[in-house]
Amino acid sequence: MPSSAGTPTGKLPFVVWVLAAGTFLMGTTESVIAGLLPEIAGDLGVGLSHAGLLITAFAVGMIVGGPTTALATLCRPQRLALVLALSLFALGHVVAALSTSFTVVLAARVVTALATGAFWAVGFVIATAAAGPARATRAVGVMMGGLTLANVVGVPIGSFVGRYTGWRGPFWALAVLAALAAVCVARFIPATEQRAELSVRAEVRALRQGRLWLALAAAVLIMGGVLATYTYITPLLTGRVGIPSGAVPPVLIVFGLGALGGTAIGGRLGDRRPMATTIGGRLGDRRPMATTITAAAVTALALFLLIPLSTGPATAVVLVFLMALAGFTVNPVVTSLAVRFAGDAPTLTSALSTSAYNTGIAVGSALAGQALNASLCLTGPALVGAASAALTLLPLIALVLGGTRRQARIAPRRTDPARIRDHGTAPVPSGH
Repeated sequence: MPSSAGTPTGKLPFVVWVLAAGTFLMGTTESVIAGLLPEIAGDLGVGLSHAGLLITAFAVGMIVGGPTTALATLCRPQRLALVLALSLFALGHVVAALSTSFTVVLAARVVTALATGAFWAVGFVIATAAAGPARATRAVGVMMGGLTLANVVGVPIGSFVGRYTGWRGPFWALAVLAALAAVCVARFIPATEQRAELSVRAEVRALRQGRLWLALAAAVLIMGGVLATYTYITPLLTGRVGIPSGAVPPVLIVFGLGALGGTAIGGRLGDRRPMATTIGGRLGDRRPMATTITAAAVTALALFLLIPLSTGPATAVVLVFLMALAGFTVNPVVTSLAVRFAGDAPTLTSALSTSAYNTGIAVGSALAGQALNASLCLTGPALVGAASAALTLLPLIALVLGGTRRQARIAPRRTDPARIRDHGTAPVPSGH
């Protein structure tokens, strides 16, 4: 992957935007089900909570597919891996659009998720390598921005089109767009190989760090909290808030705008003070982590307030926006942390980051489905989401406290090069 040295300061390489366009399709297919849930359930003859398994199945496919395909493509041409992933993605949508069986559609969603996991695992490494260390978190934010932009544009449009063409229409559109994306990737992604020195052993060895797993745990919990509620947002809006079904797509746009704003804030935040996001700078430089903790707390509060205050359209829409804005602020920071903790073996970790988010989605949406059928009914998913978002505070606070203790141990020794090497930690530049 070409170095980013030739890229003007503050400007990301074009390849990052190409990959973000691919993740836009991935985000659309993952979340568009939420806007089409009643139509899919009616057409395939299943209940709402049963149809929600299409979101859970996609998340499970991502959990398994990300790490598996990351290791399988470790020493393979990166461009080829991306093209094959997009081709499989398109095929999965064709199979789903042609089927009248819920089981077949469910299986097609799993296959599509495997392709998505492969695209993200390889694409994330390409994007961060092309952007360089100084803009790595921003590159993460832009790629995630493709996912969140899908909620602003792709999901509402898919939901709107689905009401006139049936839910199969958006699936056909995604298949065609994925085929076009494969052509673009083949044209614009350099034909480079993965670095020869990378190995499965090195990738697995990078997973020994406890702080890496704390970052991944935060990713699981925050995404589980937001998506547990978002999966069943349509029944909540129509059944409790009283919003007409035709007005649901604009509310989904509001959610997407919040998610897009949060992703942008998180991406800029991490790159502004990179030493702080590695939990290795001075205590006074930890504002990004403080903001991330605050964002997780605001997410939990917004989701909790959605339970008593979701009877009025205006209040409900504001809370939907706030939960997306605060929740997605956490994502780029914890993802960038996880990959930085992995050091020179980022491929498997980037895949595990995707798996972490989708673990949260799978568990959160499954629990939300159970809560939907329980006595809490339409407010059940919001309660599940609030609890999960609140639990996000635990690994985030543990990262800060662990970093404080780590810095306290290293600080007296930073002038001794031998001891610095022994602890595997470089001196902290005085400029930070």
